[in-house]
Amino acid sequence: MSNNHQVRAKKHLGQHFLNDENIAKDIADTLTLEGYKQVLEIGPGTGVLTKYLLKKDIKTHVIEIDRESVEYLKANYLNLADRVYEEDFLKYDLTEVFKDEPFAVIGNFPYNISTQIVFKTLEMREQIPEFSGMFQKEVAARICSKEGSKVYGIMSVLVQAFYEAEYLFTVPPTVFIPPPRVDSGVLRLKRKKNFILPVDEKLFFRVVKTAFQQRRKTLRNSLKSFNLSDNLKANAIFDKRPEQLSVDAFLELTLLVENDENQD
Repeated sequence: MSNNHQVRAKKHLGQHFLNDENIAKDIADTLTLEGYKQVLEIGPGTGVLTKYLLKKDIKTHVIEIDRESVEYLKANYLNLADRVYEEDFLKYDLTEVFKDEPFAVIGNFPYNISTQIVFKTLEMREQIPEFSGMFQKEVAARICSKEGSKVYGIMSVLVQAFYEAEYLFTVPPTVFIPPPRVDSGVLRLKRKKNFILPVDEKLFFRVVKTAFQQRRKTLRNSLKSFNLSDNLKANAIFDKRPEQLSVDAFLELTLLVENDENQD
């Protein structure tokens, strides 16, 4: 195995290479391997996590935008070479690789695109029963937080509408080259058994995003743009602020808005 350090971490790609074998193994072990036979690792770099995925009874694919890392992986992991895709995860059509088969997503995600990775996963949720990996700690905490928390927000609600979110463990900056300025956090998302929403999905996304854009205000004020009937606005739910509503309460709120719009 040639030396990792011939691949430089590139700042513009948000790269911080994990340099701790135990943590790499722990992240690989977050996969339950239930309900899928394939996994896609995003941003494998020099393969510190990849090698532990390759030991599992699962078909591993990796997607990497950095040419230097791609060459390194192809040279050092010969059994993986034809499943290394030099592509941008956010732009690439994954049905090219997986057709309509289910697959899990894993990675030490570049901080600068980690939330976009989550939103693309939500778009593809019918094919992604499980998602786990490492984020900036505060982002991981936000995704997993519950109502009533200061960090509970759009991401928390949208992710938890479809997935059970679990914050697993914290990783210090010292185990990376170069070390980031903040702690990292590892989470796991497991898709709910029933992940089809009981309301219009576009409307749900719109209600959640609009509510949190003015998170200090009550829903009566933050949802003004929906032109709701006075009758509906008298409902006690509108006295609340968005961070007080659970995911289920947001679904109920969306249903109320939907019915109200249909009465016009």
